[in-house]
Amino acid sequence: MSVSLPNGSTISLASGYGSALPVSAATNANPCVMTSTAHGLSNGDYVEVTSGWSRLNGRILRVANVATNTIELEGYDSSSTSTHPAASGTGSVRKVSGWTQLSQILSSQTSGGDQNFTEYQFLESDIKVRIPTSKAPSGLDLQVADDSTLAGYVLANAANEDRLVRACKVLLASGAIILYSSYVSLNPTPSLTVDQVMAVQVTLSHVNSPIRYSS
Repeated sequence: MSVSLPNGSTISLASGYGSALPVSAATNANPCVMTSTAHGLSNGDYVEVTSGWSRLNGRILRVANVATNTIELEGYDSSSTSTHPAASGTGSVRKVSGWTQLSQILSSQTSGGDQNFTEYQFLESDIKVRIPTSKAPSGLDLQVADDSTLAGYVLANAANEDRLVRACKVLLASGAIILYSSYVSLNPTPSLTVDQVMAVQVTLSHVNSPIRYSS
C-alpha cells in the first residue's frame, strides 16, 4: 500500500511528429509486435499508432526491442483475438519528435470516464441485471497561470486553432509516465479575481484510454 502526491509533476504536449510509417502486420501477442519495413525507430521512442484495432487506434506508446523491420509496443497486450481480430491491426505509426512543457499549471481536475451501463429484466424475474457498456468521454481540465509568451501556451493555442489530436505526456514526481492522445482546447480569456493569480483554462479531451509506465 502506498500514497503519493502530484507535487513536482509536469505535463507536456507533442511539439512535432515524424512521417507516418506504414505497418504491414501486427501480432496478437503481449506485447504487440508491429512490422514496419526500415522504420528507423529506436528503443524509447514514443509513437502515435493508427490501427484497425479500435482499442489501439490513436494511442501513444513507447517502442522497445527494436529490430530492422519490427518494433514492440511496450506494455500493450493485443493477445485477445476477440478484442484484436487477427490480421486487422495494420495501419501506421509516427514518432513524436519533440515535447513542450505546459508550465505554470495551478490546478488540474479529471472529468468523465464514468462507466455506462444497460439494464434489463426478464418478465419472470424480480431483479434487474446491469451490464457495463461504454465509458463516458474523459479529459483533464487545467488552470494555467496566464502568460501568452510561454512556449507551452503558444503550442496549446496552436492546438486549439488547428483542432488536431496531440500526444500528451504526464511525468509524475515518482518517475511514472502517463500518455494520452487528446484534443487540446484553450480559453484565452484569463480569470480576473482580486488577489488571485490570473489564469486561463486548458482542456485535454482524450480520444482513447491512457497508457502508463512505471518509469
